[in-house]
Amino acid sequence: MDKLIQRLIDEISKVVLGKEEQIKMALTCLLARGHLLLEDLPGMGKTTLAHALANVMGLSYNRVQFTSDLLPADIVGVSVFDRNNNQFEFHPGPVFTQVLLADEINRTTPKTQSALLEAMAEYQVTVDGETRDLPQPFFVIATQNPVTQSGTFPLPESQLDRFLMRIELGYPDAAAEIAMYKGIDPSRQLGSLKPQVTLEQLDKIQQAVDRVQASDALLGYVQRLVHFTRTAPEFAFGLSPRGALALLRCAKTWALIHGRKHVLPEDIQAVMPAVAAHRLRDAADFSDQSGYALVAKALDSVDVL
Repeated sequence: MDKLIQRLIDEISKVVLGKEEQIKMALTCLLARGHLLLEDLPGMGKTTLAHALANVMGLSYNRVQFTSDLLPADIVGVSVFDRNNNQFEFHPGPVFTQVLLADEINRTTPKTQSALLEAMAEYQVTVDGETRDLPQPFFVIATQNPVTQSGTFPLPESQLDRFLMRIELGYPDAAAEIAMYKGIDPSRQLGSLKPQVTLEQLDKIQQAVDRVQASDALLGYVQRLVHFTRTAPEFAFGLSPRGALALLRCAKTWALIHGRKHVLPEDIQAVMPAVAAHRLRDAADFSDQSGYALVAKALDSVDVL
């Protein structure tokens, strides 16, 4: 299984240059059966990473470009009256896929953003009173530009909480950027990526996450971190039980990716910024980025033992 996971990382690294840690985080999110939010400036490779993840996992993939005039029906589908059959027929939207890339999700209105809530939480959509199941597995990989950029709508807390992890790619390192200057265009290499796992193998990896052990001492550390976010005066609100479970599950997946069958405190510390920062706000500074400073404070303030 270790070799299988490493193949996934190596294949994605062919098109997302110099970003092995971010690739591992993205894989952690999907192997933990979660949805991923990629936030960064335009042109940083967010869409390339999302497409690469779908390709190497051999999953069906749809992309929706979110714009200010996008409607919920453009995502989930619509029923159209068929005169020949004298009845309404449902035309499924792009959400009926295994990997949905919601590109620049915060450039559309909150009403359209909310069209994904049921799909992300319950893996189904309800249209005209009829509930339809989505393909399995089902992942949403959303990209968003910083809210300081023009034409963006902040994601509501209920929408943010549906994302298991939020990560940033950042600027490429010098070696990766020089490679691009020499003509290595990552987006043009996407078609060469080959699926590295079958659906059966993907399911086995996800089941293996469930078997990763967490000691009572480790669970106590998680609970103390969560309690700190709920009681420290700097926090406007703390992590919910769902957020705490997300932190533990991602830590188990991070441990598995690194070849271990038990969770270490370092695993919690590694994934907590990506899991918790978008779920936290500073009581004095309610900006979207304040969560990272709060996570750092919690990790500095809470003893491991």
